[in-house]
Amino acid sequence: MEEGIVYESQYDDKDYERLLQDLIKYFQLDVTGYKQHRVRRRIDILMKKYSYKTYSDYMKDLRNDPKKWDEFLDKLTINVTEFFRNPEKWEYLQKNIIPMLMKENSSAFKAWSAGCSSGEEPYTLSIVFEEMRARNASILAADLDKFVLAKAQEGIYEERSTINMTTELKDRYFTKLADGKLQVKQLLKSRIKFKQLNLLTDPFEKNFDLIICRNVVIYFDNDAKEGLYKKFAEALRPNGVLFVGSTERIFNYREIGLKTIAPFFYQKEK
Repeated sequence: MEEGIVYESQYDDKDYERLLQDLIKYFQLDVTGYKQHRVRRRIDILMKKYSYKTYSDYMKDLRNDPKKWDEFLDKLTINVTEFFRNPEKWEYLQKNIIPMLMKENSSAFKAWSAGCSSGEEPYTLSIVFEEMRARNASILAADLDKFVLAKAQEGIYEERSTINMTTELKDRYFTKLADGKLQVKQLLKSRIKFKQLNLLTDPFEKNFDLIICRNVVIYFDNDAKEGLYKKFAEALRPNGVLFVGSTERIFNYREIGLKTIAPFFYQKEK
């Protein structure tokens, strides 16, 4: 496996390769760009759960049983996040990056939360826009997993997800429910469009002022990472900014037309 990590599966390797091709053929789901030791380990866990002997047998049921397919898709995705994750980066975004970008485009600011998971990230960005009185800013929130998208659209969270927020912000943008959970208010939802999207295979919209993709590409292999960052660069408007996670670096940023303007912030060259 890539990056020196070896995963020994009890199931047949060629049968696994057929499974990967069948996922593309029957579900238009290409996971070959993901780190295969992670993908295969998770698939094997499901195989053992139902006592399958071969990937082929499992694929037959995936094609015929929608519940098994939904479970499969949910198992393959990673959904761990919180509001204002790495708060100092969000503060820098609010005080430095967005004002800079809005000087060029305040009338129809276009942002994208790529790999939005259960919605904490796009709602965080929506809070930032509300605090900045950026009324004309819109947010695309996209993820492969339809279950986390449904959760995101619902907008109900545990109190612990808001650990990085002040009481004032929580009172302003959330309604406390009877069970103690918090629900985002409609004014945060109103600027967000949720969409199911595969970052590795689907085409991207263009002319984004800001793209946020944090803690997503760590699950991709190097070729997939390079291809994805190139697609992000192409999706930005000139001078637009890509905001990545605190463990991520774009090593070939110059080759794809980006420059660094701060740690974890890359700007598209004019």
